[in-house]
Amino acid sequence: MRKRFRNLAILSVLTSLLGFPPAKAQDRRIISEPVAPQTVCDRPVPSGKQDTTMLQDAIDQCPSGAAVYLGRGEFRSGPLEMKSGVTLWVGRGASLIAIPEPAAYDKGLGQCGRIADKGDGCRPFISFSKTRGGGIYGEGIIDGQGGALIAGSAETWWQLARRAQAEGGHQNAPRLIQIDQAQNITFSGVTLRNAPNFHIAMNRGEGATFWGLSIDTPADARNTDGIDVGASQDVTITHSLIRTGDDNVAIKAGDNGSSSHISIIDNYFGSGHGMSIGSEVNSGARDILVRNLTLDGTTSGLRIKSDVSRGGLVEGVTYEYVCLRGNRWPVSFDAKYDPRAQGTKIPVYRQIVLRHVHGDTGLLLMRGLDEGHALDVTLEDVRFSRTATWQVEHAKVTADQSDVSPPLPGRAAGPLLRGSEVCSGAFRDGKG
Repeated sequence: MRKRFRNLAILSVLTSLLGFPPAKAQDRRIISEPVAPQTVCDRPVPSGKQDTTMLQDAIDQCPSGAAVYLGRGEFRSGPLEMKSGVTLWVGRGASLIAIPEPAAYDKGLGQCGRIADKGDGCRPFISFSKTRGGGIYGEGIIDGQGGALIAGSAETWWQLARRAQAEGGHQNAPRLIQIDQAQNITFSGVTLRNAPNFHIAMNRGEGATFWGLSIDTPADARNTDGIDVGASQDVTITHSLIRTGDDNVAIKAGDNGSSSHISIIDNYFGSGHGMSIGSEVNSGARDILVRNLTLDGTTSGLRIKSDVSRGGLVEGVTYEYVCLRGNRWPVSFDAKYDPRAQGTKIPVYRQIVLRHVHGDTGLLLMRGLDEGHALDVTLEDVRFSRTATWQVEHAKVTADQSDVSPPLPGRAAGPLLRGSEVCSGAFRDGKG
């Protein structure tokens, strides 16, 4: 990957020299690699039993600007609530393990661990609520045990999710990490795995950095999104490896507010549903930059999804230097995500740019709602194999055919003028 990023830095300079406008959509903050906390307030030692009380006490008593350090060993815990300015430092060799006991996470209605009409009956494993500063740091592991048997049950959290899908209900399973109305949160280096539900869900946040994370959960684990960003501004996700059973990253803008100024830079996505915007965008999503992204084996690649039940304005989204392989839908910009949906929340996608996006085969879908709300997209050096298929409906596409392969419907193929070094060394097996 380092070789690829080095090449991409050179290509970025060439892009500027060739006259392409620089991407404006991005996190407005100046971001640098996080450093280890300078002060440690406590170093708990695993007891071999449940460590919830010990860990929560350490967090509660830790002053702002300091860290609770977890050293080697397994810490088993129920829900933990972080406080402003405090960092949970999960050191190398340390594992923080979520106990699979619904009663520990239940919100008081006895719903956690069950299927119901709603799926909000569990507290998260780790929560940041209205905090300022702090976060999670380290080279250790946070394990949600989504594949472990639920206490008092013959099924796992993931099996509960599959049964809910079959029965038409909602599973009540805890998210691994929930961030609500927090500011200036930093996550760095840690491995998150086996979440019972979403790994990281962020709502109404301002300023968040996710740097060098490894998120790793089986491809068949339902509703295990990697990082969900909702109603938030100034967010950067970078240098991270994400493999999940649902969206690798999803940007949403539902009833809680809009999402804007988001940077997804230098990341590698394995199994999952890809880089998604939506489906809830009724409050608007804008100023989003996706750069230097590899999507290797995700079912979808670059995806904007919504419909008239939850649509809104999505604008100012730039994808550049993106490498795709083994995707069923490498590009899917769809304003009719649910064609049966009813409502008056109109999805409008405009100022969407794909620049230096290369892949192999699959369906390339660009579908606006209707001619009055056509998808507005610009293509620059967008290449897929000859077996890839374009499906374009209600879309205004700006492109030079010498820059696009296979040719767009109704347009003659032109000679490809650019080299093919964008994805050189992009994939982990060295191919590209």
